[in-house]
Amino acid sequence: MSRILRSIPDETLRIAIYATAIVVAALVTFIITNPGVLRIGTFDVSYAPAFHAFLNGTVAVLLCIGYIAIRSRKIAFHRTLMLSAFSLSTLFLISYVIYHTQKAEPVYFSGTGLARAIYLVVLISHILLAAGIVPLALFTIVRGWRGEYARHRRVARWTLPLWLYVAVTGVAVYVMLYAWRP
Repeated sequence: MSRILRSIPDETLRIAIYATAIVVAALVTFIITNPGVLRIGTFDVSYAPAFHAFLNGTVAVLLCIGYIAIRSRKIAFHRTLMLSAFSLSTLFLISYVIYHTQKAEPVYFSGTGLARAIYLVVLISHILLAAGIVPLALFTIVRGWRGEYARHRRVARWTLPLWLYVAVTGVAVYVMLYAWRP
């Protein structure tokens, strides 16, 4: 895999990564703004919000342990943890898309006042940064996989805190939507 990635020109990878990010963002936007439009059958997706929170929480833990692993120079362990975090984030995205294609009724935050303002700040920042994580994570993984460690470190310094924020706020949004009782 490393040899194959090294043989692909930087410009081609850059175009592929940005194209992937644009397609993912467009698909998610379409599905969220048209809930249930791609509904197939009557799948029970009631489990999905809790599952998504679990995935986000697990990703956050893996990212933290992965950071500790690389600081301890445990490169193979770091790679495994980061690829696991990316895999779970991908599973989250697939499940999220399926959930929103099957569920037509949105869930609204029931809090008011300051609680609602906090919720909206967390939600909006989470959504915007989640879209940005797709290319950042892909660039970080590709640069690490290609052995371009200096470039990997430069982008990882941005990717890690932003990805961790997205994962943690994903759990926070779930708690505010489903466990909040004003």
